Amino acid sequence: MTLNLCNHSSGLAGCFNPAHPADVIRTQDALTNALRESVTLNLAGAFCAVAGGEILEQDGLLIAFSGRLRHTSASQDVLSILCALASDYRTFGTSALQKLSSSFALAILDPERRTALLAVDRIGIEQLYYAPQTDGLLFATAPGALTRVGSFDTGIDPQAIYDYLYCHMIPSPRTIYRGLRKLPASHFLEWRDGALRVEPYWLPQFAETPIDAAAAGREMLEMIEAVIRREASEPSAAQLGAFLSGGIDSSTVAGMLARVTQPAHTYSIGFAVPGYDEMDYARTAVRHFQTTPHEYYVTPDDVAELLPQIAAATGEPFGNSSLLPAYCCARFAREQGISRLLGGDGGDELFAGNERYATQGIFELFGRLPSALQSLIAAAAKPLAHVPLARKAHSYVKQAQVPLPDRMDSYAFLVRHEPIEVFSPDFLNQVSTLEPLELKQAMFFAPDDASTLNRMLYLDWHFTLHDNDLVKVNTACRLAGVEVAYPLLDDEVVALSCRIPSAEKLRGTTLRWFYKDAVRGFLPEAIINKKKHGFGLPFGVWTRSDSRLLAITDDALESLKQRGWFQPAFLDQARQLHREGHAAYYGELVWILTMLELWLRRNSDQSLTSSS
Repeated sequence: MTLNLCNHSSGLAGCFNPAHPADVIRTQDALTNALRESVTLNLAGAFCAVAGGEILEQDGLLIAFSGRLRHTSASQDVLSILCALASDYRTFGTSALQKLSSSFALAILDPERRTALLAVDRIGIEQLYYAPQTDGLLFATAPGALTRVGSFDTGIDPQAIYDYLYCHMIPSPRTIYRGLRKLPASHFLEWRDGALRVEPYWLPQFAETPIDAAAAGREMLEMIEAVIRREASEPSAAQLGAFLSGGIDSSTVAGMLARVTQPAHTYSIGFAVPGYDEMDYARTAVRHFQTTPHEYYVTPDDVAELLPQIAAATGEPFGNSSLLPAYCCARFAREQGISRLLGGDGGDELFAGNERYATQGIFELFGRLPSALQSLIAAAAKPLAHVPLARKAHSYVKQAQVPLPDRMDSYAFLVRHEPIEVFSPDFLNQVSTLEPLELKQAMFFAPDDASTLNRMLYLDWHFTLHDNDLVKVNTACRLAGVEVAYPLLDDEVVALSCRIPSAEKLRGTTLRWFYKDAVRGFLPEAIINKKKHGFGLPFGVWTRSDSRLLAITDDALESLKQRGWFQPAFLDQARQLHREGHAAYYGELVWILTMLELWLRRNSDQSLTSSS
């Protein structure tokens, strides 16, 4: 069965080549056809197509954006925003980006002065891909629009394959294609007469000044309510709903939606598998806020039917298994008449809700000891590695000696296993096994005067939000044909989170202390105190017993052997460990590998040899 996945979507696409205007004209149809009901503008040497945004030509300057662009000193009228931006850009250049907020992918093209500017919003809710050309640029919010045009190396990048297996997605700025890049969150690209530079235009300024936590908590809730009230005032508000997993963030968004509008439609996903189903928490929120609930239980039949098609429909290989249940939820909402969903993503990364933040704080205690004492403890712990009751002490010391942010990846598969066990020697000769860590190190140390906790948060804004969770939800909603907004990632909420001292975000080992204190009395206690879960998919459990899923994964892993990238013994071992070992852990590995192969089948038939 072929599903009606909505691959034509809102977004931005364009071409800039002031030296060869005829080349721009040749790309127009392909770029326009990648978008749904787009608006286009063409200057000599510059072209843009936009759907779900706006475009303006003013005195030889072409400005286009997709998303919901806002400007600090202009009214919310789109024309006023674009005119103010045009004026700012002529006066201040790239510094004009400082006045922008909300979610956007932006292009400013000036063919007469042979300059072009691309940018994405501060958190990176939007994506923007670009292919540098000898005399200009190709760019789009989805890579498929650009592969239709060609004009760049579309060979599969071996480093992207390595990064994908390490991170379960391909982190910015790299993409699956050799000749294509994507902008990291809060970054701009400037092309000036053939010279290219990519830099951040914004970095958070974290503060550790004591605050009135109760007052700040009230301020935060007022901000979230204002954002959702603004969403509910849109002309399409009758078709507005909210994701509801039963976690603290989605419940906050659902509760605020119920406060500002009735009926408040909420959409929840369940799994008939012990340890995976969180529907009881979602129902707790429904009863508390009196929302209108809509529930969908994902089954192995759904996965067997959807997996090959969703894998092929992503812009790049994408290994987050929550994509499929998120799509089921968004599709279910669309079938109920919803055109826009509110997501609760971002709260954990703004207000310290992930367990790893507390864990790393415990490890940091070791680093505060005098170096001589650290050496003594390390020497004493070394013989304990093989003593059953003392292994944890040895493991603690061993991990504590690894600096951040590297220590956060201690349990990553490619840290716990030698790359040569996984990849072929020829493949490894073409990649840097250090690149994923080097990317994380650069982001970790980017903010000035930030605490260790805030550095971890900022790192997660890029790797967990921009490159992963937001891609997941954006893709799920795009394929389902609904729009999505993230109230907790509003710029004012982000700015407030930067004012909260680290000790208030994470008090001892209590995660999200500030946020939980702020929502106490608004959310049910059961939700405030529950552990983080989300729309986790029991793929590993189901695949052990479902013949269709076993056939899909076995076929995918056999095909991967033919590509020459992986050690055949590793792929066989992955299947065996999934069937005989930890179903969830190794099931996730099998999922990541399967998604890679299914994407490659639809989007590239190249082997490593033909792309090298």
